[in-house]
Amino acid sequence: MDTTDDIAEEISFQTFEDDCRILRSLFNDVLLREVGSDFVHKLERIRVLSESACNMRSTGIEDTAELLEKQLISELSKMGLEEALMLGRAFSHYLNLMGIAETHHRLREQKNVPQLSKSCDDIFSKLIQEGVSPDDLYNHVSQQEVEIVLTAHPTQINRRTLQYKHIRIAHLLEYNDRPDLSHEDREMLIEDLVREITSVWQTDELRRHKPTPVDEARAGLHIVEQSLWRAVPHYLRRVSNALKKHTGKALPLTCTPIKFGSWMGGDRDGNPNVTAKVTRDVSLLSRWMAVDLYIREVDNLRFELSMNRCSDALLKLTHDILEKENAAKDKYDSWNQPIQRSQSKFQSMLPTRVDLPPTDCNNGDSQHPKLELPGTDYMPLNRQDSARKAHMPSVEENGSANTQSSPISRSSSSQLLAQRKLFAESTVGRASFQKLLEPSQPQQPGIAPYRIVLGNVKDKLMKTQKHLEHLLEELPCEADPSDYYEACQQLLEPLLLCYDSLQSCGSGVLADGRLADLIRRVSTFGMVLMKLDLRQESGRHSEALDAITNYLDMGTYSEWDEDKKLEFLTKELKGKRPLVPSSIEVAPDVQEVLDTFRVAAELGSDSLGAYVISMASNASDVLAVELLQKDARLSHSGELGRPCIGGTLRVVPLFETVKDLRGAGSVIRKLLSIDWYREHIIKNHNGHQEVMVGYSDSGKDAGRFTAAWELYKAQEDVVAACNEYNIKITLFHGRGGSIGRGGGPTYLAIQSQPPGSVMGSLRSTEQGEMVQAKFGRPQIAVRQLEIYTTAVLLATMRPPLPPREENWRNLMEEISKVSCENYRSTVYENPDFLAYFHEATPQAELGHLNIGSRPTRRKSSTAIGHLRAIPWVFAWTQTRFVLPAWLGVGAGLKSACEKGNADELRAMYQEWPFFQSTIDLIEMVLGKADIPIAKLYNDVLVSESRRELGGQLRNELMSTEMYVLVVSGHEKPLEGNRTLRKLIDSRLPYLNPINMLQVEVLKRLRRDQGNHKLRDALLITINGIAAGMRNTG
Repeated sequence: MDTTDDIAEEISFQTFEDDCRILRSLFNDVLLREVGSDFVHKLERIRVLSESACNMRSTGIEDTAELLEKQLISELSKMGLEEALMLGRAFSHYLNLMGIAETHHRLREQKNVPQLSKSCDDIFSKLIQEGVSPDDLYNHVSQQEVEIVLTAHPTQINRRTLQYKHIRIAHLLEYNDRPDLSHEDREMLIEDLVREITSVWQTDELRRHKPTPVDEARAGLHIVEQSLWRAVPHYLRRVSNALKKHTGKALPLTCTPIKFGSWMGGDRDGNPNVTAKVTRDVSLLSRWMAVDLYIREVDNLRFELSMNRCSDALLKLTHDILEKENAAKDKYDSWNQPIQRSQSKFQSMLPTRVDLPPTDCNNGDSQHPKLELPGTDYMPLNRQDSARKAHMPSVEENGSANTQSSPISRSSSSQLLAQRKLFAESTVGRASFQKLLEPSQPQQPGIAPYRIVLGNVKDKLMKTQKHLEHLLEELPCEADPSDYYEACQQLLEPLLLCYDSLQSCGSGVLADGRLADLIRRVSTFGMVLMKLDLRQESGRHSEALDAITNYLDMGTYSEWDEDKKLEFLTKELKGKRPLVPSSIEVAPDVQEVLDTFRVAAELGSDSLGAYVISMASNASDVLAVELLQKDARLSHSGELGRPCIGGTLRVVPLFETVKDLRGAGSVIRKLLSIDWYREHIIKNHNGHQEVMVGYSDSGKDAGRFTAAWELYKAQEDVVAACNEYNIKITLFHGRGGSIGRGGGPTYLAIQSQPPGSVMGSLRSTEQGEMVQAKFGRPQIAVRQLEIYTTAVLLATMRPPLPPREENWRNLMEEISKVSCENYRSTVYENPDFLAYFHEATPQAELGHLNIGSRPTRRKSSTAIGHLRAIPWVFAWTQTRFVLPAWLGVGAGLKSACEKGNADELRAMYQEWPFFQSTIDLIEMVLGKADIPIAKLYNDVLVSESRRELGGQLRNELMSTEMYVLVVSGHEKPLEGNRTLRKLIDSRLPYLNPINMLQVEVLKRLRRDQGNHKLRDALLITINGIAAGMRNTG
């Protein structure tokens, strides 16, 4: 989906265009200096030609537009390779600059609106006016459970280095809006913008190495540190303030309507690079990062909470701490000693804050200019990670450590002595300087109780961090568990005690500031920031059970029928002994599955979230995972001599294909009919069954329209199945970024779910480029979190209407049947389609982008069925044909209209939210599709014998547009969203030349496969088109 779709407020374009003009002018100045005036003049000529062609086409003067486009194509084809490379880079960067301006403008407009639509204040007010009681509203908000799961799906095309630079440009634009800037300030601002744009131009935009799963996980942790860490307290304050305004009661301090999960380092489906060790390391690294962030916050709190008055309970804790430490002064001195850390492999895994500049300030406002002061963003110099940073090797984006040895590792004894001397001197210097910065410590017990308690918290956090480092290094851990934090409740206890003490002493205004924010962070992020889901394909579990049953001479598990499998699994689940013998020897693939369950038993539900089974189709798929999990936990607790930490993981079947979606309800009924399973769900998971539905593979399997309808029915059936057994249901939506993979505006998506499917709980994935777009900056993240909260609240308290009459369902079945047949006859049954797809798109070349750690195909076959959904959608998005999102839709709607159902379809569009959102999303895609550009790919790159297929597909696109508009009642696509239409149009003068250039580069590259310069040029055009379309896959 387009990142501009998600918040659809009207924006005034004048200031947006002013920002674009400033950025374009400065970019041209940079290019003049970097590449010379001849190239800049050529660039401007191409832009003007492209803009003229776009203007002609928009006013219906097609012939002139075609002539201008032919002239443009001719000029591009005569360009030398170096010149083409620079042109692709220039237009790509400008599209990224426009994207920055768009996002900034949306934020600016939000600030000028007294009450934002879809905000908590707005929706709470409307619900109260509609007659919802304040108590009912309060209870629903307080009990809401939404989890946003960030995935490493490879659709984020920009390097993280460039993302940083883009954020800094956005901050400068924000600073430029200040009315109090002097002329001199504005000149300095322009100089800073020029510096940032120059830095962007001089940076290689291509990833030269494939990221590892740990790299991907570090990128996810970076999103938390960069944005969500600041956004979450702000968002929760907004929810709390709105609740207090409309119900008289604030949100409970430890209440968390939204939490975060992750698949980065846990999703092993089709990715052999995600191993059990990777999962363990990523989970421990996430814990380390959480503790590191908490240490910073506690440091700031110690500066702030300098008061003496406190409650009796806090005073008692203070005395207990001082007594335990014997001599308070010695303890304070020991706090001020930095902990030395040796160089280690663990350090190369750390998030790379060390080599990247700060990009935001503590309150989410502009950080330019920024004064570092204690108690704001300041961190004392002798924090325990300062020594680490002093000796940490620089970590590149691909995660490889700099090969230079650290000072401590050098072999020369004289050098070593010199280094030790220097280090000792710097340590003394830091410790002395620290005494000037930290608040002076009391000579008598109890004078600064909050500082004493928080000092103890910090001490324990530092020991926790050390403990985690030992685990990551696989060193013996002999620390007493009482010396470090394992669960967030342990960390919350002293913080809540401080909070209650401040409230009881009349210092509520202090309690509700930084301390309340920290308590809310601990409640939301826990000790892991984001719990890690595990995901594996169902067949891999069957292979593991095959190995076990064959070893035990029980036969081959996978050859048994479903009843026999269920009988065996249920019997073993009721037993109390491990099934897998410790002496068993199995194939490496099977061993990896068993190792994963072993790591899950070690980490437990305190660190891990759900175990997701992809391609689930039977009840035995779920019980197989339950058995392997139980077996690993029994073995692990036997080794420990005590029960495993945490609880068992939730086991979540993922239904993806149309066939599996149709059987989802019966699978859940079968599961819940098994006494052991039902009791297990009630006892271990609070009577909650979680089911995941997949949008990507269902769309690739049957087309977007059929997939949407099958997903709707599957959710209805799963909800009904759970209701029959009085079990609560949480649906987990595996949405992609693009509409072809189930993407779309968050609010629209949640509001169009079947009635009863969103009962205060929801899980949803956010993938690739959408993670940065929705959560990359604190202000945007706050808005997104509010939208999730209010959409789920409305879907729960005011569920969307079901189809008004049975005939509407019958009509949907007919449209879906025709649509699916049309889609599959083209994609799977036309013998020319596969070859056409490879010729007409850059699909084969996408693998060189290095944007993800996993392969683009599940198997080595070239068939469409084995191609992952992301490159399938990505390739068609590049050509602006966007075929997966609309193919089959036109045939289905045409069939219904020809049978005299046009009026009925218009009524469905007006009255049924699900149908309206489905049509609106397809119309949104049609607004981005470009037939002349798609025809260019067809005419230049496709073999003559297959060009006719391209013509048929373009006719199909035009027919789809016509019938979608018949249903929606609009004259042209995006008529109901003029803001988006105008934004898309403003990108076209830069986007169209990049597409034309891509066609030319593809033509040359296919004649000269080994030309690395041509490959780079192609990858740059792919980047540029992704920036212009504002999505990839």
